[in-house]
Amino acid sequence: MLHNSDIPGWLLIVASISLALGVACAVLVAADIARHPQPMRVMNVVWPVCALFGSVLWAAAYFWWGRAQRPTAADDAQDMSGMDMSGMDTSGTDMPGMKMSSSDTSGTGMPGMDMSSSDMGGMDMPGMDMRPALGLSGRPHSRPVSVFVGTSHCGAGCSLADLIVEWTIFAVPSVAVVGGLHWLFSDELYAGWVIAYVVALIIGIAFQFFAIAPMNPQRGVAANVAAAAKADVLSLSAWQIGMYGAMAVAQLAVFPAWLGDRVAVDTPVFWLTMQVAMLAGFCTAYPVNWWLIRAGVKEAM
Repeated sequence: MLHNSDIPGWLLIVASISLALGVACAVLVAADIARHPQPMRVMNVVWPVCALFGSVLWAAAYFWWGRAQRPTAADDAQDMSGMDMSGMDTSGTDMPGMKMSSSDTSGTGMPGMDMSSSDMGGMDMPGMDMRPALGLSGRPHSRPVSVFVGTSHCGAGCSLADLIVEWTIFAVPSVAVVGGLHWLFSDELYAGWVIAYVVALIIGIAFQFFAIAPMNPQRGVAANVAAAAKADVLSLSAWQIGMYGAMAVAQLAVFPAWLGDRVAVDTPVFWLTMQVAMLAGFCTAYPVNWWLIRAGVKEAM
């Protein structure tokens, strides 16, 4: 296994610059999200995580397509402009996001209230805002952009899983036994991939759940978890195929032939390779996400 002292200096510099740029982009995106929270809350995590490997490209995508607009008092007033609440008494009635005065809500109907032309942007749906995040472009997402965002959503779970698993196995090598080391594989690399895939599934399904549950509260938790798994398993598997494939080429062929061995996890070159592998994963997952969204299996973003 190659460590920093075994790797050409120029390659370490290139890798370090690429990693620093990715971290800087992630921090920039996270700082902007703090001031412009995403309508779909899980995207508050997705965009910065994707910037770690996507660097400038994903930061630009966030600002152009994904940045949310900060709600203003004028926006809230416009959201309620379509409601006629005259003659209604809502004393004792609590409707979050709505202010109603002097109306009568006795009975099953709500006389005096006209909601046909209203925009319910003032109401609160947990985990979701009614204003879409359209970025600086200000335009609704086209199918290619929607698929880009959906694929990034999938990739964030994979990225987090690999960060967690690679460093965990590096710190505690015996963890690899859980993935099959010594009883299924003789190589720690494959055992790590097994663990990373399982962890990615758990994180990915959780991310998918928090994306679709606010849009489908009537289905209940169990049904939304099942829908999240249905939407994410194929997408995540496609991502991991591309990512693992790229890592395999690098660690099993390129580095041994070029430098004499694989590069260790604690080197910048390993994580530069992971950045490239994540981009490969995006490429293999993009067409799968296109099909899933077109088929209605996965929600468009």
